[in-house]
Amino acid sequence: MKEPLMLSIDGMHCAACVRRVTDALQRVVGLQLDSVEVGSAKMAFNPAETTADNIAAVVNGIGFHAHIDQ
Repeated sequence: MKEPLMLSIDGMHCAACVRRVTDALQRVVGLQLDSVEVGSAKMAFNPAETTADNIAAVVNGIGFHAHIDQ
């Protein structure tokens, strides 16, 4: 069963930023990406394959700062 996840992402300013985040998140196993916009991303993930912290770390690893929205 997939769990929903919303991330707030600091440091995104343009379409190129959206593309970088989208490309990085699409490589995460167990993640179903719904949308990425400047400042946020909406998705669902399989907790047997990844975690919300891991997903945020992927975004942080490409130079942005992701916050998990509760």
